[in-house]
Amino acid sequence: MIISQKKSVEDILKFLENGKNVVITGCSECATVCKVGGEEELKEMKDFLEGEGKAVLGTIVLSPACNLLNTKKDLKKLKEELSKADAVLSLACGDGTQTIAKTVKVPVFPGTDTMFIGEIERMGQFEEACRACGECELGWTASICPITRCAKGLINGPCGGAKNKKCEVSNENDCAWIMIYEKLKETGQLQNMMELREPKDFQKSNSPRRINLKEQKKETAEA
Repeated sequence: MIISQKKSVEDILKFLENGKNVVITGCSECATVCKVGGEEELKEMKDFLEGEGKAVLGTIVLSPACNLLNTKKDLKKLKEELSKADAVLSLACGDGTQTIAKTVKVPVFPGTDTMFIGEIERMGQFEEACRACGECELGWTASICPITRCAKGLINGPCGGAKNKKCEVSNENDCAWIMIYEKLKETGQLQNMMELREPKDFQKSNSPRRINLKEQKKETAEA
């Protein structure tokens, strides 16, 4: 899940300082779960902006905001409102905000900060889990990510600076490699730590990346 947080109202008002008529969009998935872009948050933002003298012409929770075709379809419901709008305020993640910007002809501004790809520990509590590095290491690290969990992103064991099983960079975090060692030991896979791993191929994480499943299927069929 993409984890987002609300931007400060000061930032939002600065974005909208040259516009009076605003449309607010949210997202039915990640942003709703993160309590930044669901129906409740859109209503709160609408009330706030109207209190600041803005005219909110319409609100919509997109399903989801990052789906280009769905977003185009959903925003047709606000065609008239968008034609009169000076700006769109997106309460989706950065991906959703960029998708919306592809479909409208007015400035689109983010109302959230996109933080990380993470897991839901419990409602309202999230932890970073993946950096989308393009070359997953979980198959040999007992499904504990050394790129995300280790502050130094080490893939050939610990740095040696851990103390009381805590990371030397931040003692609030458990040492990723101690976690990996203990999990590998528990599952009978300690031999995984004996193999020297090659440096990561960072070309696989060059941005922007694109995946086309139809092209992949065609290439596979031709091979």
